[in-house]
Amino acid sequence: MTTNFQPSTKLRSAFLHVLSERGFIHQCTDLEELDIRLSAGTGTAYNGFDLTADSLHVGHLIPIMMLRWFQRTGNRPIALMGGATTRLGDPSFRDTSRPLLSEEQIAGNLAGIRRIFERFLSFGEGPTDALMVNNADWLGSLKYLDFLRDVGPHFSVNRMLTSDSVRQRLEREQSLSLLEFNYMVMQGYDFHVLAETHGCLLQLGGSDQWGNILSGVEFGRRARGRTLFGLTAPLLTTASGAKMGKSASGAVWLNAERLSPYEFWQFWRNTLDADVGRFLRLFTELPLDEIARLEALRGSEINVAKKMLADEVTRLCHGADAAAESAATSRRMFEEGETPAGLPTITVAGEALREGLPLPDALVSAGLAKSKSEARRLILGGGVRVNSRGVGDETMRLGHADMEGGVIRLSAGRKKHVLLQPES
Repeated sequence: MTTNFQPSTKLRSAFLHVLSERGFIHQCTDLEELDIRLSAGTGTAYNGFDLTADSLHVGHLIPIMMLRWFQRTGNRPIALMGGATTRLGDPSFRDTSRPLLSEEQIAGNLAGIRRIFERFLSFGEGPTDALMVNNADWLGSLKYLDFLRDVGPHFSVNRMLTSDSVRQRLEREQSLSLLEFNYMVMQGYDFHVLAETHGCLLQLGGSDQWGNILSGVEFGRRARGRTLFGLTAPLLTTASGAKMGKSASGAVWLNAERLSPYEFWQFWRNTLDADVGRFLRLFTELPLDEIARLEALRGSEINVAKKMLADEVTRLCHGADAAAESAATSRRMFEEGETPAGLPTITVAGEALREGLPLPDALVSAGLAKSKSEARRLILGGGVRVNSRGVGDETMRLGHADMEGGVIRLSAGRKKHVLLQPES
């Protein structure tokens, strides 16, 4: 039985109760039965993450927070790393195939992603300690003919073709390779392996994974007569309709090497007023009564809630020290007019500054504009400042004479700032 969740549903298990209150639940294969199972004792659930980059981004925070709440309510979470499925590419709601990565790239990406989970989950050998597993450990050793014989009969091609992610590609007459078509089978097999080896009963994911999750639930029933469950969270967009996890300069990464804690903090500080309460419920662990108080603030006071959101999410992702430093950097920048050292910094060649670095080039290099033409429009529109001075000349060149305190501060709009520092 598939359940489209209604907020009025009464839930007894601590995990589902928390998810319901905070707005995480979109669909569940059998919510009532899952509630009974989780109320009876410790359960095990997993969420899978493909290794397409050396960091996850803000769009992954909802499944990460679901695993975190699962552990905090007395259960055992499994973070499944897709070392094998990354080699295939999930076709879910994509127009084209993903680029194929080498084994070395996948291994490097795994190392980067592992550090993220150590912030959110507690790993160990206890009954509720988290596990991190890699599906390359079992998918990599499969023999193709044996796999077809043992697993293939339990998957209906007719059913697979009705999955939204596959159907939409076919309806748009866009290519869907056999490699990608196998992804659903592989993910279903992952669920089977985790159920066999770790007693996993639940797969979590975003709503775009619903078809893949159902394939695993169905495989468990057909192959072993096992009752498995799937639960999805809604795919998140902002109040403006933008996809969550994107900024003007690209993805909002969770690793500090990809995006500085200050920039991460500032992303949350710039949340739209209409999104503050929802994001506080999803991305922080603040009590619900405190969130209700914060989201009720109006006018300029809503900035208190935005700063709290930025502080809490940055603390979870980068630690308390990074959150405090980012908040202090923002305060000195916007409230005290200083040029704090915590701002994002890029290094430029000393020779470029001696010759004069074109301002549009500097804006692109700093990530404040995507192209030189966009940079020129930004300059001519009055949106660029150099060391707090407005600049309207697109032919301006930056040099050593523009340095203050050993750096040049570039600003685009009121909230995006980067320091240019000559190489030593």
